[in-house]
Amino acid sequence: MHKNYLVAAAFFGGLAVVLGAFGAHGLERITSDEKVLHGFQTGVQYQMYHALALLFVAMLFDKLPAKWMKWAGICFITGIILFSGSLYLLTFFKIQESSGVKFVGPVTPLGGVFFIAGWLCLLGAAVKNPHNLR
Repeated sequence: MHKNYLVAAAFFGGLAVVLGAFGAHGLERITSDEKVLHGFQTGVQYQMYHALALLFVAMLFDKLPAKWMKWAGICFITGIILFSGSLYLLTFFKIQESSGVKFVGPVTPLGGVFFIAGWLCLLGAAVKNPHNLR
């Protein structure tokens, strides 16, 4: 098991729970804009999905090719920061009616690309060494 990825998975998973609770209880008191709330919730969901993916990377690290697993973990972490992080910033900027929205908005798809790359690395690891998954 890869300790650093396990720690990152636990951190991002716990943070997703905290942010999800804030989104459900605190953010609704700040804004009623459905688009803003939906964007924030999307960030929380994808953060949790990929924290779980990172957990699997940590658990499978010793069974699959390390190079592929290392890159899967890096891509998932980067994706969480860029995709979910940008959605959280967009929520803040939209509530503040800030012009920062136009600068942060383009970061979200880049985070999505890192999520896809992480899944492709995980696929590459499984295909490269499938007999270790028995």
